Amino acid sequence: MSTEAAHKSRWETFEAVFGIPFLAGVALQFAVPVSLPGGFVTPASVLVGVVLVVVGAALVALARRELTRSGQPTGPGLPTGKVVTTGVFSISRNPIYLGGVCAMVGLALAVDLPWALLLYLPGLVACHHVLIVPEERYLSARFGEEYEAYAASVHRWVGRDRRVG
Repeated sequence: MSTEAAHKSRWETFEAVFGIPFLAGVALQFAVPVSLPGGFVTPASVLVGVVLVVVGAALVALARRELTRSGQPTGPGLPTGKVVTTGVFSISRNPIYLGGVCAMVGLALAVDLPWALLLYLPGLVACHHVLIVPEERYLSARFGEEYEAYAASVHRWVGRDRRVG
């Protein structure tokens, strides 16, 4: 197994890509307070937020369990020895990122942090360019046709392409 991995910097993690916007959103909320429409945290925004946090945490837990079950590392920056296509990886190529995004958006909704919601948009762009693209390049180079077939059949965020075998 190669010692190479998709990510080589400690900043190339979900925690950095979304944690920095979250912390900036909290700081902006203190400096320039704004609220979600309605002017306060509503029972609906709290409920939606809590549901998103639970769904997100479940996705991350299921993905990490599937990686562990397949004998693959769960942390960033570690080389992988196989393409995992089972469990939640059968419906998302990035269930850990998807779960993390759901949880972060849910948290921002539940505690009324519109600045964080706004700053997650550049976080999504950074996630794509800093995390996902290098991982896809790494997996394609390492596993070739096996990964290409998986990528053609399972969407990056969620869903399957029914036209692909």
